Amino acid sequence: MFNIKNTFSSFSVDDLEEAYKFYSETLGLKVTKDEMGFLNIDLSGGGRAVIYPKEKEHKPAVFTVLNFVVKDIEKAVEVLINKGIIFEQYSGDIATDEKGIMRENGPLIAWFKDPAGNILSIIEE
Repeated sequence: MFNIKNTFSSFSVDDLEEAYKFYSETLGLKVTKDEMGFLNIDLSGGGRAVIYPKEKEHKPAVFTVLNFVVKDIEKAVEVLINKGIIFEQYSGDIATDEKGIMRENGPLIAWFKDPAGNILSIIEE
């Protein structure tokens, strides 16, 4: 087996400065710019997410690119709504309530989008 030294996830945005403000100010994450100008988000547990610019070629992911585990989803949803986040509304197998929380078929989860349209979620542990 080979030796894995580090792990990270990456996804694109159309506006790096807007992404920096969203992830650092709105979500309160530690975000730094690396030598290539990419954004690095420090994640709990030692991982990181790398955000890179694609500007005109950017297409938002149609799947969840980043999940945040929280102790109290009700409180987290309330805090994010107060910061201007609009939660996605789904029906069918992943039906959400008026707050945007899926309460059946698994853990409590709510999805929202970053300014570039990428899908993020909060999940209650």
